[in-house]
Amino acid sequence: MGRKLDPSRKEKRGPGRKARKQRGAEVELARFLPPEAESGRKKLSSHARRRAAKRRLGVAGRTAPGGGRRPAVKEQGDSQKEVSPIKTVGHAPERQSGFKDDNAKWLTPAKGKKSLSKRTSVELSSNGEVEEDSWEVEEEEEDGSSEELMDDYGATSSDEEELLPIEEAALKQKAEDLSEDDSEEDEVAEETSRQKTGQKEKEDADLQLNVEIDEEFKLPTDEQIEKETAEPPDLHVIHQRIKSNMEVLQDFGVKREEGRTRQEYLALLRRDMAAYYSYSDFLLKMLMDIFPLPELINFLEANEVPRPVTIRTNTLKTRRRDLAQALINRGVNLDPLGKWSKTGLVIYDSSVPIGATPEYLAGHYMLQGASSLLPVMALAPQENERILDMCCAPGGKTSYIAQLMKNTGMILANDSNAERLRSVVGNLHRLGVTNAVVSNCDGRQFPKVLGGFDRVLLDAPCSGTGVISKDPAIKTNKDEKDILRCAHLQKELLLSAIDSVNATSETGGYVVYCTCSITVEENEWVVDYALKKRNVRLVATGLDFGKEGFTRFKDRRFHPSLKSTRRFYPHTHNMDGFFIAKLKKFSNSIPKMQKDEELAAEAANPSTGPETVMEPQAKKKKLESSKIAQAQKKPQPALKNRRSLQGQRRPLKAVRPSPHKSYAQVPNRKKHKVKQNGQ
Repeated sequence: MGRKLDPSRKEKRGPGRKARKQRGAEVELARFLPPEAESGRKKLSSHARRRAAKRRLGVAGRTAPGGGRRPAVKEQGDSQKEVSPIKTVGHAPERQSGFKDDNAKWLTPAKGKKSLSKRTSVELSSNGEVEEDSWEVEEEEEDGSSEELMDDYGATSSDEEELLPIEEAALKQKAEDLSEDDSEEDEVAEETSRQKTGQKEKEDADLQLNVEIDEEFKLPTDEQIEKETAEPPDLHVIHQRIKSNMEVLQDFGVKREEGRTRQEYLALLRRDMAAYYSYSDFLLKMLMDIFPLPELINFLEANEVPRPVTIRTNTLKTRRRDLAQALINRGVNLDPLGKWSKTGLVIYDSSVPIGATPEYLAGHYMLQGASSLLPVMALAPQENERILDMCCAPGGKTSYIAQLMKNTGMILANDSNAERLRSVVGNLHRLGVTNAVVSNCDGRQFPKVLGGFDRVLLDAPCSGTGVISKDPAIKTNKDEKDILRCAHLQKELLLSAIDSVNATSETGGYVVYCTCSITVEENEWVVDYALKKRNVRLVATGLDFGKEGFTRFKDRRFHPSLKSTRRFYPHTHNMDGFFIAKLKKFSNSIPKMQKDEELAAEAANPSTGPETVMEPQAKKKKLESSKIAQAQKKPQPALKNRRSLQGQRRPLKAVRPSPHKSYAQVPNRKKHKVKQNGQ
C-alpha cells in the first residue's frame, strides 16, 4: 500500500515529519499532468489541466492501431485546413491528416459573439506529447444556432449560467439580509454617536457641577463633625476636603465663606491632615509653622514613601567602578548617587540581599543613607589630624572619616551607649579602619576627659522628625516636652564639642553640628545659642545644594550668619531630613560675661537633694556656686571655725551628706578626718 519512494533519490530530513517531501508521489502525479508551460505562456489552472489531460487520453485512444504518426492540429485563423493525403508504399493503408467527422463539430471554432472562456487547443507533436495553447477568445453565434459546449463533467455552459429557483430565492434572501444588516449597522452607529454626545454633555455638566461645588466649599457644621467622629473616617471624602480647603486658603479673599475666619479653615485642615496622614495635632501644628501649605502636602506625601537604598564605597579596599561591576554581575541594579558624591551608589533593586553579599562581608561598602555622607563632607578631615566623633554609633561617619584620612592620624569614636558600640567595633574591623579609638563616655564630660582636637563631628541625638519614613511611630509619640528635652541636651553637647576643639590648630579648629530633625528648636535655636556662649562663628559648609537655614522663625530672630547652614528635605532632595552647620572656633577662652551668667544661674537653682546624680562638670560648677553663696551669707572667720569643728567630730560608718551642702564637699570631710587620725 502507498507509494514507494526511490531510495536513490532519498530526500534529506527537513524540519519536521510533515514537511518531508514524497518524491515518488510527485513522479506518479506527473503522469496525469500536462508538461510545464513554456516561457512566455500563461500557466493553466487545475481545471484546464484536467481537461487537457482528458483530451490527451481521448486522442491517444483514437490513433491508428498500426502505429504511425498522430495527426497534429494547427490553428489558422477561424477555420481548420486539412493537409493533403500522404501515399505510402506497401500494404499499409492510406491515412489522411486531420480529424474524423465525429470530432469536427467538437473542435471547430464557432463564429459570432465573443466570450472569454477557458479553452485549450491540443497539438500532438511528432513524439506523441501534448502541446497546450494559452487562452483563446471564442466567438459564439448571435442567433444561438451553434451547439453548446460541455465541460468535463457533462454540464453545458447554459447549465452553469442558469440557476435553480431555490438558488435564486436564496440569493435574493441573502441580498435582503445584507441590506437589513447595513441598515441595522447604520442605526447602531447613529445610536452610538447619540450616546457619546449625551455622555459628553453629561460629563461637561458634571464638571461644571464639580467646579460649582469647589467654588461653594463650605466648612462642615458641628453636627457633621460629631457624626464623622462617631463613624469610621472616609479617607476619600477627607482627601477631597483637604484639596478644596487648600484651594480656598490659597485664594482666601475670594473663595472664603462669609463670616468664617482663616483660623477656622486652618483648624479644619489640620484635623483632616491628622486623620488622613496619622499625625499628632502637635506635630502637624509645628510642621505648618515650618512649611507653606503646598510644600507641607508634598512633605507629608514624601514621608509615606521610603527613601532609596544607598551604599558608600570603602576606598580603603576597592574602587567604586570595580564595586559597581561586581554588584551588577550579581544582579544588582544601581547607579551613581550623584555628582556631589564620588563614593555613593544608589540601589534600585537587587536579586540578592544587599547586606549579605561577599563584597559587603569583605568590607567593600557600607550601607549608609545619602544624607549621612553630607556631614563628613562638610567636616572635610585632613590627613594626620586628631578628630573626635562625639556620637559615633553605628560607625558609618567614623569609617568615612578614616577613609578620607587614608587611615592616618587618630579618630576618637565615642558614644554614651555601650550596647551600640558593639556595632561600631564590628563595622570598623570589617571596613579595615586602623586609626580609630573607641570610647564610652558622656559627651558632656569631654572637655575634662580629653581635648585639643583639630575637628569635632557632633551628630547629636534628636527627635527624628526628618526620618519619619523609616520610623512612622514618630508621627504620634513626640510632643513638646520631647522636643525641648532634646534641644537642651543638644545645647550642652555642642558647648562641650566647641570646648574640645583647639582654636590654634594649624589645619582645623572646626566643629560640624548636624541632626536628623527639621524642627527649628533643635537646629537654628541651638546654633544661635552656641554663637552667644562661645567664641565661634559660622562658616560655609562647602555643600553646593540644600536650602538655607532660618534667620527668623515666628517671634524669634536669629543671627544673620545662619544663612550659611543647610537644610535637606525628603520632598526636595529625595533624602532624609537633615540639618548641617559648620562652626569655626577663633579663641579658646570662654567669654567672661557668659561665665558669670552661668554661675549666677546655677546659684539661683538650689540642690535637689543627696540622691541627685551629677556629672563631674556639673559638680564643679555647683561647688563654686555654693562657695559664693556661703561667702555672701557668713563672714570668713565663722566659716573657718565651722570647718575646724567638723574636723573634730568622730567619723561615722556611713556618711550621708546634708541636703543643704554640695555632694562634692563630702570627700573633703573624710580626707580631713583621716589626717587627724594619722596625727
